[in-house]
Amino acid sequence: MESAFDDEMQLMLDEIRSDVRNTRALTGRHELNPRVIEALRTVPRHVFVPEELRDRAYRNSPQPIGHGQTISQPYIVALMSDLIDPKAADVVLEIGTGSGYHAAILAKLVAQVYSLEIIAELAEKARERFRAMALGNVEVRLGDGHLGWPEHAPYDAIVVTAAARELPAALIEQLKPGGSLVIPVGEHFFGQELQLIRKDLAGHLHVVGVLPVVFVPFVETA
Repeated sequence: MESAFDDEMQLMLDEIRSDVRNTRALTGRHELNPRVIEALRTVPRHVFVPEELRDRAYRNSPQPIGHGQTISQPYIVALMSDLIDPKAADVVLEIGTGSGYHAAILAKLVAQVYSLEIIAELAEKARERFRAMALGNVEVRLGDGHLGWPEHAPYDAIVVTAAARELPAALIEQLKPGGSLVIPVGEHFFGQELQLIRKDLAGHLHVVGVLPVVFVPFVETA
């Protein structure tokens, strides 16, 4: 972490803790796993935003990254990462690489991250960032998130960073029994709900609505 951003990073973390407290009635979370907070502390968010927006990098808000996409609000990144209850040996699928920030956070928490991105330029830039940061446990593939990444399934957890109108069947199938899926569900830009879906050992789904959110929609393929 560059010292020039230390104060901004600390302010961002303080605001995340405040948001967690303020939303605890909805999320059931009074605090986040310290491992999640430490992951946010060790990943330099300014690396994942366009250079002209780096003065906003540590604001607790989403920022545009081009192609109609955004880097998510740090609080939401933290909450989603916490909701999957990440373990050091886990293998996680992320849908929507974007700039790569959320994948980099997950890479600090689990053994392996497979991330799908449908926009070729974003996928390549994320790969470059991961190489520069020596994050060897993140693999990015260009592909349709609706279909998942069956070659590496089943996954201990799946994190979806774009809003779907309904739960993609392929992702449910690729989730390991005992695993967790976090996904925003709803119409484009309104009426969305962040949902936590747990698959029990018998394969039954248990869906919990966490809180209202606003995400960019899934990019529809032709």
